[in-house]
This record gives sequence, structure tokens and C-alpha cells, in this order.
Amino acid sequence: MEILFWILIAILIYSYIGYPLLIFCLSWVIKTVVRKKEDHHLSYEPHVTLFVSAFNEINYVHQKVANSFELDYPKDKLQIVWITDGSTDGTENELKKYSEIKVYHENERKGKVNAINRGMQFVDTPIVVFSDANSMLNKNCIKAIVHEFKDKTTGCVAGEKRIIPYAKDNAVSSGENLYWKYESLIKQCESNINSTIGAVGELFAIRTELFSVIENDTILDDFVISLGIAQKGFKIKYTSKAFAEERASESINEELKRKNRIGYGAFQTLFRLTGLLNPFQNPFLSFQYISHKVIRWTVIPFSLPLIFILNVFLLFTSSQKELFLMFFLIQTIFYLFVIIGYFLQTKRTKFKIIFTPYYIFIMNYSLIIGFIRYIKKTQSVNWERSKRG
Repeated sequence: MEILFWILIAILIYSYIGYPLLIFCLSWVIKTVVRKKEDHHLSYEPHVTLFVSAFNEINYVHQKVANSFELDYPKDKLQIVWITDGSTDGTENELKKYSEIKVYHENERKGKVNAINRGMQFVDTPIVVFSDANSMLNKNCIKAIVHEFKDKTTGCVAGEKRIIPYAKDNAVSSGENLYWKYESLIKQCESNINSTIGAVGELFAIRTELFSVIENDTILDDFVISLGIAQKGFKIKYTSKAFAEERASESINEELKRKNRIGYGAFQTLFRLTGLLNPFQNPFLSFQYISHKVIRWTVIPFSLPLIFILNVFLLFTSSQKELFLMFFLIQTIFYLFVIIGYFLQTKRTKFKIIFTPYYIFIMNYSLIIGFIRYIKKTQSVNWERSKRG
């Protein structure tokens, strides 16, 4: 019992603190000792396609189009393609008002992955940038992304996801905002060392020639596409100079819809990208993948309740009662903040840190729900977008 307790504690600390600290130190050493020389005078402006797949995005169409037109990139080298899949709100009709945009509509709704597979046949540029309809891009994002492709070994570039904060946040917005700042730091360090582990659908780009058709029931299309390119021997680079902004989910129930789906997709991905679990194929990439994602998906969610149960048992049976009492108090405080976060989830406060334990709990709870859904195969590929603030 005691050995199991300490193993689980070690895994927990490694996942959330040890691995991020390790790659941060490695990143610092590489940036300090092995300073990469870049030719900033070399002009590199290949033709690029901005690719947006959409379903019932009438509320965002005009804002997204205006945002796309404001991007600082030669207009004759930037194509804008929208793939509308089964929309019933007139999304495609609004888009057709813009002659600069290519719109490929299909009446039947088959899901985002089918839309991506269908739409990629219309892309004839060397670089394709994927973005969501409800995510707004910074003006220089295309230039920042293209800059990373100067390196021939780069096959994918991940942009940064940013949550637009409020002066006072609720549980969802404060938790998601802090989480993505934490994730962004990890991704940047991973990129400095080797490859970022995965991209987010709000903003990422690939070399068009490296795209492979993915299975139509895939949930985490952005993750599968990006890691699939890494498996081919190319790097996934990360740049904070290219970012997509959006609001957090409107409520915890809306966020749970999104997180449960991601949880299902995590286990689906785990059983599809099995090559990444083989350290003999790509040792460091496998190390990153297992440390950053696999442990978080498969071990941590089930460890948290088990650690608490073991702690209670050891509190009464171990000779080191003071030590286990300390761990018990730490966990009790954590779960008290989870309860506080639950009851105050709709309240807005400047003290955003109080919602962090609740958001961590929700993330891990969603992975357990996602695992159950994966076992039962009850997750639809068609995504009902969560309402955002």
C-alpha cells in the first residue's frame, strides 16, 4: 500500500511539475549554449491557404471574414477556403457574398474530419493554415507561421491558443485561461528542444504535401494530423507570435461537453497512434508524448481518488502518521477548494487562482467520463459547439 502510494505521488509530481521543469531547463540550455543563427533577411512568402471548416457559424461569419482580410500577408499569396458541412443557418450563403473567398458546401452533415478530408482536395498551396470560425487571429500570424517553415525539417507549426480574459472571471474562464498559459510554456519549451506535442485546431499549419487522410470518426483531428506528421520524421514547431483568441465556455456544463469529448478523443488517439509509444522508432518524441500526454490521460485521472483512499488507510496503519497526516491535509484543502469552486462556479472574482483546483478536477473527471464513453463507443463524431461567453 505504502509503495503504491509513493509511486502514484511520484507520477503525479512528475506529470505536473517534473516534466515541465525538465524541459524548461533543457530549453534554457539549448537557447543559451546552442544559439541557432537565423537569416532574417531571407524573404520567404510562399502561397498559403487559410482553411476554415464550419457548421452553423452564422454568428461568427462576418467577424471571422473581416479578421481574415486584416491579416498582414500579400493578398495575392493568401487564399481563403471555407468548407461548410450541413449548415442549416445560411452560413454558406453569407460567405458567398465575399468574392475573395472560396466556399465548398455540402448539404449532409458528416462531421469536421470529413470536411477536412473533403476540403483538402481543393488546397493547391504548399502551406495550409487551419483555423476555427469562432477564433480570431492576430494580424501577423501568417508571417510568423511561415517563418517557421524556412526550416525544411519543420512539417507542422502550432500557434498559441489564448483565452480572452474578463476583469472578473468565473470558474471556467479563469481555469481555462491559467491552464493554457501553463500549456503554452510547455509547448514552447518542447519546440525549442525537439517537437511540440500536438497542435490545437484554433490555429495550426502544415506542409500540404504531408497531409494524409484521417479516419472520419476521429475526434482530435488537430492532434492526429500534427502528430502524424511528427511520426513521418518532421518537426512540430510552436510560435507564440501566431495566436488565436476566443472566449471561454459560457458555463461549466458547456465546458464539460467539450472536455468529455476531448477525453474520449484522448483514448481514441492513444489506441491509434501506437507508433508513438515505441521508443525505438523515435526515442525523444516518444518520451515527450508519454510524459506530456499519455500519463495525464491514463494514470493521473484514476490516481487522484486512489491516492486519497490510500492516504486515509495509511493514516491509520502506517508508523509515519505525521507524514501521511500532512498529505491528507494537503489533499483535503485541495478538495475543499474544488467544492468551493463548484458552489462559486458562476460567480466572478479577481482572485482567479481559487478556481484552479476545480478546473483541474473537472479536467481529470472528464477523462474518466471520456474513457467510459470510449469503452462504450457512445461519442458522436458530430460536434455540438459549446456556448462561449
